Amino acid sequence: MQQPARFRYQHQIDLADQFGTPPLGLRDAGERARQLGRPIRSLGVDSWGVDYGLINAGGELIEQPICYRDQRTQGVMEQVFARLPREQIFARTGIQFLVFNTLFQLYAHARTGLPQAAAQLLLIPDLINLFLTGRKVVEYTNATTTQLVNAESASWDWEMLEALDLPASLLPRIISAGTDIGPIKSRLGNDLGLNEVRIVAPATHDTGSAVAGAPLPSGWAFISSGTWSLVGVERNKVLIDCEVERQNFTNEGGAFGTVRFLKNVMGLWILESCRREWQESGFTFDYHDLLNHVENVQPQTLIFPDDQRFLNPASMLDAIARQLFERGERMPEGPPAIARMILDSLALRYASVVRTIEALTGQKIGGVQIVGGGSKNVYLNQATADATGLPVLAGPVEATVMGNALVQAIASGRFGSLSEARRHVAENVQLTRFIPRQLAAWAEMNARYGRIESGMQLISA
Repeated sequence: MQQPARFRYQHQIDLADQFGTPPLGLRDAGERARQLGRPIRSLGVDSWGVDYGLINAGGELIEQPICYRDQRTQGVMEQVFARLPREQIFARTGIQFLVFNTLFQLYAHARTGLPQAAAQLLLIPDLINLFLTGRKVVEYTNATTTQLVNAESASWDWEMLEALDLPASLLPRIISAGTDIGPIKSRLGNDLGLNEVRIVAPATHDTGSAVAGAPLPSGWAFISSGTWSLVGVERNKVLIDCEVERQNFTNEGGAFGTVRFLKNVMGLWILESCRREWQESGFTFDYHDLLNHVENVQPQTLIFPDDQRFLNPASMLDAIARQLFERGERMPEGPPAIARMILDSLALRYASVVRTIEALTGQKIGGVQIVGGGSKNVYLNQATADATGLPVLAGPVEATVMGNALVQAIASGRFGSLSEARRHVAENVQLTRFIPRQLAAWAEMNARYGRIESGMQLISA
């Protein structure tokens, strides 16, 4: 069995001890800010969702957090549903079912035995905030990714925790994005030259920050594109019904009362995993060279990107080959052809999700804004416009950083609202526009992909 990926935290609370020396990036940032005459007022931490660490009563980390691409939750969803039906969990939380949600991680952890000294559970950004401030809180946008938060009350679902015999005492107070957590600890502030700095919670889930930083046109969908692709729309209330559950969409909390209604798509993890294997085999295409070659490859077969076998296989190339073999198809020859198959399939999956969002919400989508590192992939941006038949805006690349900073700026009074902050981004960031083309060819590909997707979802059901 593949060993779980682990984060190499030490078991001390203070960052100066934690890393041997203070974090040099923060020290350098403080020094540069002083040179510019613009001292740092606050810091904000965001990260991915669902993963957590356990601390003892003294605030010390007592186990290394385990990455969600781990095998320990295999079969756990079925165990949970035997105690509390799937539809009841969704009705309470509005969160999509993913095998690595904190709900299933914690259930597996509790069944194998939680450490006796465990006093509280903190998500990854909240652990870092603990190291910075000594305060034990969990921020709301990331808390919702756990599938342990009640969508109506916006607090931990105590009844569900009791029904599943999960340790409710481990869960700390939930705070909102924009909350001033407190000052940086004096020792650390002295070490870094950041004595007056406050720690402010942004939308600590990175997708929450990315969407906060995206100047979304009204009526448009977003794709936060990177290792995962999060395809969705921003709403002002949750959407929970039987069809949303059946389609496995999610209602993640956003900054300042917003809701991210979205679906996880496997994303560029598939291509990056293949690239790693090619490099190990001696192929030396860098990313831009590979995409240049992709442009010259004729489209061949397609895959269903959300095959659960792609989550963390020993070999991504083998996993893709198995899916193709099951349909009587063969792997394209050479990295450029495989890369095109992956990117075309992602674009077609995005188009399918966008159409489902329109059906679920009853609202027509006018375009798609792609943010994050994946927005630099010009081929995928154009393919998304072609597959959806909608205009695409690409950027900002650093939407997560921008959203993090904007929430801090709103907390400090620099902006009066999220909409005002986004207008500032729209006026100062140049985006790249992609217009749909070759509609007939992509209509045929959409039809072919639709048959593949229907077949794969039938198998998984």
